[in-house]
Amino acid sequence: MTTRSSASDVPDNTGLYAGVVLGLSAIAALVVANSPFGADYEALLRTTGAVRIGSIGLTKTIDHWINDGLMAVFFLLVGLEIKREVMEGALASAKQAALPVIAAFGGFVTPAAIFAAVNWNDAAALRGWAIPAATDIAFALGVCAMLGRKVPASLKAFLLALAIIDDLMAIVVIAIFYTHDLSVLALALGGCGVVALATLNLFDVRRPAFYLIAGLFTWVCVLESGVHATLAGVSVGLAMPLRRRDGRSLLEDTEHALRPWVIFAIVPIFAFANAGVSLHGVILSDLAAPIPLGIIAGLFIGKQIGVFTASWLAIRLGIAAMPEGTTTAKLYAMAILTGIGFTMSLFIGTLAFDDEAVLKQVRLGVLAASLLSGIVAAIVFSVVAKSDEAAASR
Repeated sequence: MTTRSSASDVPDNTGLYAGVVLGLSAIAALVVANSPFGADYEALLRTTGAVRIGSIGLTKTIDHWINDGLMAVFFLLVGLEIKREVMEGALASAKQAALPVIAAFGGFVTPAAIFAAVNWNDAAALRGWAIPAATDIAFALGVCAMLGRKVPASLKAFLLALAIIDDLMAIVVIAIFYTHDLSVLALALGGCGVVALATLNLFDVRRPAFYLIAGLFTWVCVLESGVHATLAGVSVGLAMPLRRRDGRSLLEDTEHALRPWVIFAIVPIFAFANAGVSLHGVILSDLAAPIPLGIIAGLFIGKQIGVFTASWLAIRLGIAAMPEGTTTAKLYAMAILTGIGFTMSLFIGTLAFDDEAVLKQVRLGVLAASLLSGIVAAIVFSVVAKSDEAAASR
């Protein structure tokens, strides 16, 4: 029986196109925010939209519909990827999972610690401690795709597995640390929705409509509970059955159907809504303010130190093996690349702060760190590749 490819087999051109589309969306947001249409851009995001069924309804601004609604679909895809990788993919055995799990942990804790150290004397700023902790897989894969054969396939698989674990840790952090005004009743009803999803999985229900109905119910309840609603998307993803019937799996079918919409529509829309920062009056010294400095230091310095040191120690101690065809130098270059934290970093920033002036600092820090990480990683990969070619020609 053949199965669909795992996340580690995503074609290079898909990663490249996803990175390009995401980059263009971020650039478009910056251009519009700094053009004569900047005020209209802000007004559009603050426009209120409502969904009603009779007397029951939800009213949110457009930016909240994007961050609470569309991003729930993004996390649905994350939930699907996590489940498949844990059950059949790169995280299916302790031996396979050891290196990306250890590297992801190091790359999550170290940036958070650096941000906390920089902002230690400001209790309000410390709410953003998790902003530099996660890697943006679309941008990172896009850089890998542009570098082509300079990046071994095994290292790309390592990056994907690490990013999935990153996302899982971010989900836990969001659930624990970014919950406010908890409604026990709404949360209990959301729990009933999760039970319904688990029951559908238990009985191997194959009709997506049932998962959609239970998922929407769970999403509304979680949204009203004070826990971030994107966790409902993860619950739906984890509930989808991976078991195959006639060579088909509902989880894999859903994942392959959703992926193009998420990487080419939902994530770019999120980027356009959240990357727009007015640069009017901004000077270079603004990046030295505690919040953007903590983000830049966390993503660019903390990520590479955490990922590389944890990986190197795991390999030296025999806990994990070096990815096939990879050298220590290339592993270090990949560690630098994990400092691209765009989507998840911006998302956590919107959960941590609601003051627009602070969010502007967050965006500046994330954009600067992600750009720096991508450029430096590309340079290191290129230098290592030239060095390898020179050594091979001797």
